[in-house]
Order: sequence, then structure tokens, then C-alpha cells
Amino acid sequence: MTDTAPPTATPACTRLAEGLQDLRTRTGLSLTALAERTAYSKSSWARYLNGKQLAPREAVKALCTMAGEPPGRLVTLWELAELEWSGRHRTSAAAPPLNDQPSNGGTSAGRLANGWSTRPRRWALAAAACAVALATATWVTTSRDTDAKDTAGQTAPSALPAPGCRAQKCAGEDPEMMGCAAPGQTQRLGLPYQTRTGARLSVTFSRQCHTAWALAWNTHIGDVLEVSVPGRRPERVKVADTLEAGEPLFTPMIDGSDLTGLQACLKPADGRPTECVAAQG
Repeated sequence: MTDTAPPTATPACTRLAEGLQDLRTRTGLSLTALAERTAYSKSSWARYLNGKQLAPREAVKALCTMAGEPPGRLVTLWELAELEWSGRHRTSAAAPPLNDQPSNGGTSAGRLANGWSTRPRRWALAAAACAVALATATWVTTSRDTDAKDTAGQTAPSALPAPGCRAQKCAGEDPEMMGCAAPGQTQRLGLPYQTRTGARLSVTFSRQCHTAWALAWNTHIGDVLEVSVPGRRPERVKVADTLEAGEPLFTPMIDGSDLTGLQACLKPADGRPTECVAAQG
């Protein structure tokens, strides 16, 4: 972890720093108090909050816990910020066309017959996701005002609660609400793909639930995000407003028992060609 800023101001890094500042304000804690309650020094917290250094994942989770904030949204922002900070988001890939015709198949709760999500795409968490947050977020209470604290150990998290579904039974469901997006239990299938519109696109896999979903950020109102596997119903979501365009957006889940041919696609609202990224296990 370096003390210098990333080469350019990146959206996820900026939003993460702003989110951490908001949480610190909510707690009413000074930098000294933060250092006393966590494994990170006063000077380190200053760098995390002003965006001069990327905060460790555990620091983000600890601040969420102290502010009473479920960590799902901020941890997702941290993952995106870490990709931008490290430069691993700079990728390119071929863009196969998206089939605009919906696949045949039965309907599932929370979606229409054509595979579109009907749930609001906000970051509100259900009780199951809150339970995951409480089970996974911990912090240590030792204090030394030195940067050596940045490598101090964290207490082991409690066992995660069982997810609400698995594989095919998760199709069409929200990954957070079903407990499939717990921190540490998901993995990115390959590096993110940057589209011609500036949006970034990737595929996430849940080891707990054996499911996958598409994730996009830097999107625009009207963009359509889709995750699909050959022979199965795709899952889609449309960016509805400026709030959704300004936050990471994800599709409902798809069965991830067989990842062959799995891909995420973004159809821009401005009429440009659809661009896709294939999952890489």
C-alpha cells in the first residue's frame, strides 16, 4: 500500500473516500478516537478519509460497524476502488452482440416473464444481509499511533449464516437480500472490461450460493445490464435514474453451477453497440 494518490482521480476511489468521510461524521469520532478503536493510526485514518491512500478493506468494515452501516455498499465500492487504484481496471475485450430477444422459460419471483428485474436497484439490505454484516464486521481495540498498526491482526469473524438459496433456486433473486454477497465469499471472474461509454463491466461469482451476477459502474440512465449463460434465461436490469447511475449496479443472480459461456453485457442507452465481457474462472 503506497502513500501516494493514484495517477488520476478515479470515480470509485473518490466515492469511497466521500463515503468514509460521511461515516466518520455520523460516528462523531475524532481521528484520535478512530485510532483508539481500530488497528489503524491517526495519520493513516487522515490519509484514508482525504483519499490520499486507499483504506484497507478491514478499515472500511470497521468504520461501517461503528457507524451502524451495513458494509455491503462500501465494501463493493472498496473492491472497485482497489481495482482502480492498482490499475487492474484498464482492460480491453472483444464485444460480441447482445441478443435483444428474451429467452423462453418460466417466471420467477421478483422478475417479469422476459427476465427483467422488477425490484428497485437500491443498496437497501434485507434482514438476512444485515445478519451477514453483523457476523462478518469486527475490529480490534488496541491503539498505537504508528503506521505499523496498519498491519495489525484482526479478530476472526464469526461463522457466516446460511444463504437463503443455492444455484438454480437463486435465479432471479437479489444477491444481497439472499445473503450471497457476503464479504470474502465472492470472487470477480476476470478483470473488469471498460466499455466505449466509460462504464466498467464485470462478473461476480458467489462461492456460498453457486451463483453469478453482472456488476457495472459509471453507467448512464437507460443503460441495460445483463448476465447470461447459453441455454438459460438471462437476467437484466435497466439504469433508472441518476442515483442508480452514480452507484455500482448489479443484476439479479443466475445459476452458476456451470459457468461455461457466462458473460455480462451492457447495452448503452445512446444506441452504441452492446459490449460484453466473458467470465474467466
